[in-house]
Amino acid sequence: MSKVKPAPLPPDTLIGGYRIIRKLSSGGFGVVYLAIDKDGQQVAIKEYLPSALATRDAGQLVPQVLPEKLSLYRLGLKSFFEEGRSLAQISHGSVVSVLNFFRENETVYMVMNYLQGATLQDFIVTARELKKKKVFRESTIRSLFDEILRGLRIVHQHKMLHLDIKPANIFITDDDRAVMIDFGAAREVLNKEGHFTRPMYTPGFAAPEMYRRDATMGPWTDIYAIGACIYACMQGYPPNDAPQRQEKDRLALSLTRLRDVYSDNLIEVVEWCMSLDPLSRPQSVFALQKELGREGERRYTQLTMGERMRLKFDSVVKRGGSGATVLGR
Repeated sequence: MSKVKPAPLPPDTLIGGYRIIRKLSSGGFGVVYLAIDKDGQQVAIKEYLPSALATRDAGQLVPQVLPEKLSLYRLGLKSFFEEGRSLAQISHGSVVSVLNFFRENETVYMVMNYLQGATLQDFIVTARELKKKKVFRESTIRSLFDEILRGLRIVHQHKMLHLDIKPANIFITDDDRAVMIDFGAAREVLNKEGHFTRPMYTPGFAAPEMYRRDATMGPWTDIYAIGACIYACMQGYPPNDAPQRQEKDRLALSLTRLRDVYSDNLIEVVEWCMSLDPLSRPQSVFALQKELGREGERRYTQLTMGERMRLKFDSVVKRGGSGATVLGR
């Protein structure tokens, strides 16, 4: 199989009564298009097209799959289709709306509302570049994730998991709604069944159990990712990935730097969500909502002089400097 990415559908292609306008984005598991329905309304259409299993030449409609990869391709296809069917039953402002899903060209298409705005990742990068003490205000973080958790709770009530929560998959619309997009059910199935050599998940946001084929996923898996997203909103960067943390966990040290910037409660919430042991995390979204709602109990623990010196020393060592330079200041 060629490593060249499958070609997207060309503009003006008609599929399922929709006309393709242009490609919006693409990833390892599919392509998202801007399209127009029969009433002239804009929609987003996601096409199942895993680049590790299928290829497609420019101008073609049907993906080509090698015979030895066909069963795995069909397994992911089935999962993608079932995901569309499940999401179509969910009506919540913080969950992407699936309007339609259909089979055509030996693959599956998921039709969704076309959202205008930017991802949380875009906002984090912009805020980080301003180089302020706080990437986001604590009230903003609590409000944003309260909204996301309301939607995630509904998803879990439908016996679904998102499995790919990260800032790039949280969309902030122009009318200030936070919406979870790009669910990862097909990705998870292929990860469990296939033999992929490249990472299947975004480092820093995937829970430790997602790296093991025999591990049990549950609400706690999505909750780890929520904690990692909150961390990114506080630090401006993602946390270390789970395998790194299992070798040497520096999460507590990183959060210590924020002790006089964000409340003790918010820092404790992140540590709770990101516990390496799944059983030590919140076991339900409701439990996390309850704790995140304790905004009124804010305490800010000031760093001691010793802690400040250790953090400063650690920062210099990371940059390749010497501890003696720090102590001499």
